[in-house]
Amino acid sequence: MTDRGTSALRTTPNSFTVGPSSLHWDGQTLRIDIDEVSSLPLVSRVRGQITVTPSAITDRELLLDPLGTHVWRPFAPTSDISADLGPGWQFTGHGYFDANFGTRALEQDFSYWTWGRFPLRDGSACFYDATRRDGSDLAVGMKFARDGTVHDIPIPPRTAFKRSLWQVRRETRADQGHMPRQVKAMLDAPFYSRSVVETRINGELTAGVHEALDLNRFANPLLKPMLALRVPRRRNWTFAE
Repeated sequence: MTDRGTSALRTTPNSFTVGPSSLHWDGQTLRIDIDEVSSLPLVSRVRGQITVTPSAITDRELLLDPLGTHVWRPFAPTSDISADLGPGWQFTGHGYFDANFGTRALEQDFSYWTWGRFPLRDGSACFYDATRRDGSDLAVGMKFARDGTVHDIPIPPRTAFKRSLWQVRRETRADQGHMPRQVKAMLDAPFYSRSVVETRINGELTAGVHEALDLNRFANPLLKPMLALRVPRRRNWTFAE
């Protein structure tokens, strides 16, 4: 939630600490301790703990471009989570843990992408669709079993649904004839939408996290400075010894 300099970073083989917040892996559970301040317009303390318990760790990486400049790593697409961020902010349910890596700016190589992770009775499904700057497309569907087994799956049709609050174009995969719909807003920005979306996959109705990213908008020099308003920066934070 906060940009910090290298003086605020500490790592070990099983932990990652940035400022007062940290992640710790004990071999079975990822514990995330949060001590942050939220951004505008509701500036407030965010403090608590989230635990992520994967059903299994996968061995899959997805190259998002032919040169491997951008990589998606679904570490634990099928997980149980528990969150306690203070009174009124407790949650238990299904979740996931993944990461993106890259050596170039996203807007250099992509103009648009969508991603979705949807829980299923026997695991979860993820869909990654992107339009690259060279005119080619990425269209991938994966199913992750609870034991960590990964299968590429036939992907349902790409289906457009209602634009976000900032009119970001949105689409995801859905069975023929089914219209996806947002059931919960999570984050709206002029170039990015994150929400809970309901869709139907191979006959199974499911609701999962979906994101849409318009990188043409993101690259606009008038919009980029908005990130500084949403993500506070502390350049000189250091650990108290």
